[in-house]
Amino acid sequence: MGQPTPAQSHDDWWRTAVIYQVYVRSFADGDGDGTGDLAGVRSRLPYLAELGVDALWFNPWYLSPLKDGGYDVADYRTIDPAFGSLAEAEKLIAEARELGIRTIVDIVPNHVSDQHPWFRAALAGGPERELFHFRPGRGEHGELPPNDWPSQFAGSTEPVWTRLPDGDWYLHLFTPEQPDLNWAHPAVRQEHEDILRFWFERGVEGVRIDSAALLAKDPDLPDFVDGRDPNPFVDRDELHDIYRSWRAVADEYGAIFVGEVWLPDTERFARYLRPDELHTAFNFSFLSCPWDPDRLRASIDETLAEHAPIGAPATWVLCNHDVTRTVTRYGREDTGFEFATKAFGTPTDLALGTRRARAAALLSLALPGVVYLYQGEELGLPEVELPADRIQDPMYFRSGGTDPGRDGCRVPLPWAEDAPYAGFGSRGEPWLPQPADWASYAVDRQQRTVDSMLNLYRHAIRLRPVFGDGPLTWLPAPDGVLAFTRAEGVICVVNLADAPADLPAHTRLLLTSGPLDDQGRLPRDTAAWLHTA
Repeated sequence: MGQPTPAQSHDDWWRTAVIYQVYVRSFADGDGDGTGDLAGVRSRLPYLAELGVDALWFNPWYLSPLKDGGYDVADYRTIDPAFGSLAEAEKLIAEARELGIRTIVDIVPNHVSDQHPWFRAALAGGPERELFHFRPGRGEHGELPPNDWPSQFAGSTEPVWTRLPDGDWYLHLFTPEQPDLNWAHPAVRQEHEDILRFWFERGVEGVRIDSAALLAKDPDLPDFVDGRDPNPFVDRDELHDIYRSWRAVADEYGAIFVGEVWLPDTERFARYLRPDELHTAFNFSFLSCPWDPDRLRASIDETLAEHAPIGAPATWVLCNHDVTRTVTRYGREDTGFEFATKAFGTPTDLALGTRRARAAALLSLALPGVVYLYQGEELGLPEVELPADRIQDPMYFRSGGTDPGRDGCRVPLPWAEDAPYAGFGSRGEPWLPQPADWASYAVDRQQRTVDSMLNLYRHAIRLRPVFGDGPLTWLPAPDGVLAFTRAEGVICVVNLADAPADLPAHTRLLLTSGPLDDQGRLPRDTAAWLHTA
């Protein structure tokens, strides 16, 4: 443990990294109890090193009742026993670093678990109530919530206030088990800075900030009016002072931040990426963009334009632990993503979706900036439609059963074709059921298959440096075809047109997402990397 060397402090690896998202519960089960754990991750570090990723981002691994997949944290300084121990986390961080892989952890500053010591003391009537948002209700007898703010769980119509036996209400923008913290209180700010130091001292080199635009609240807690500026609980100006303080802490250790910032206003989004605030933020425009050439190009252009004035690198991601998996989304009539449109029984052409996902992999890995890869995307895993009695995600329950929830992209990974539970664990049934054909996606099978999704990702990540660090320049191309260069002599071409497209003149075909046709043309929904020098 301890402060990194000055050389580490000034390392800018994060500006061009490929970062792999690990959802520990579903990655690999080391002790055979059906739940993924840190032992499982440690055993698979050679796989991740061979894949070629620069860093691992771990979803919350802290002590938690798991009412919302670990995003209800009871203690940031304790690893949940289901995953392992603090000592094992320290070993994992160190062993990954020996393989050249850095560690990024998840911090959830908007709220804590209702089992957190602060909240339990608050319920007992202690001064800790000041650390949350407790208010008397409205109405003659206080029987109405203090305001009408909407839930942040898509599709939920449930209130964001819960009444206690003493008559007071407390605020929770997500579930009742996730009470919102009062960021106007100095103890809340100090505690989170201490948490950052705790993990930086253990070798963590980055922090992903969950729901980063929600922390600060209007102290008057007024009713919600759609379109009101400023919003009473989203993107408030007070946030920037919080993140400046955090940045000062991170700079002591040479660590970096990535914010989960969902904002439609690109100018306000960019404010979070000023040199004294966050290093990067997730690009949800690209993630939710349909498989459409004009809209993809517009998303890329807008993303690069909003990052350019502040010198921050763009981030590119196709899927994460909250979003429908790429091969499924791209195989549907509506290839975009919105939480509000998720539904059971949506028709899907997986062959089409897989072809497009392969092309999208080459597209995203050729773009300038940082790429985030959600576990299992490199295997081409589809979204799983789980039986209702096995769904655990609160989104499903808070929507009254209309939203399938997010468990479909969290099904435990398949590692071995001929092993029980596809090699996820040796004995216990996985915490979410795997489909009957899951073993067909197994790592060992894909390692033996030359043109597998896994081998495509491995080759692309290894070749990615050929694009250099230059800006993106679009090249002339037929309608429906995207073509660009970033380094002299190297081109990325993606065909989203209805017909095959002629390739630009080139000296060597570096990589394609699928075979060319018999006339050497690029088929529809296929991408290629070309050397022209």
